[in-house]
Amino acid sequence: MKKITLYGIPNCDTVKKARVWLAGQQQDFVFHDFKKQGLSREIVAGWLEHLPRDVLVNKKGTTWRGLPDERKAAIVDDDSAIALMLEFPSVIKRPVLDKDGTFAVSFSDAQYKQIFDL
Repeated sequence: MKKITLYGIPNCDTVKKARVWLAGQQQDFVFHDFKKQGLSREIVAGWLEHLPRDVLVNKKGTTWRGLPDERKAAIVDDDSAIALMLEFPSVIKRPVLDKDGTFAVSFSDAQYKQIFDL
């Protein structure tokens, strides 16, 4: 059985678009609200096995821009990136899609069509 998990926060516009797309394609998925449900070190470390930290850490967002420069400069490896994402989940580029161990970040119609072979 296929397992699809979409990680994000419900009020994010990009997450909303991904959820609408998945529902419109009759994809059975679980939505994991990482602000309410939290994230574990294991989940984030698992993402980093498949995705570069520069993709997961949203350096264009307000959370990143609000960090002190020394904190930004301290993100030098996966461990420091994991600690940052667990402390500030809003710094994660959203949504993160896990489809049977295939991972993608953000959303576009073309990207999801390719992932779902449509």
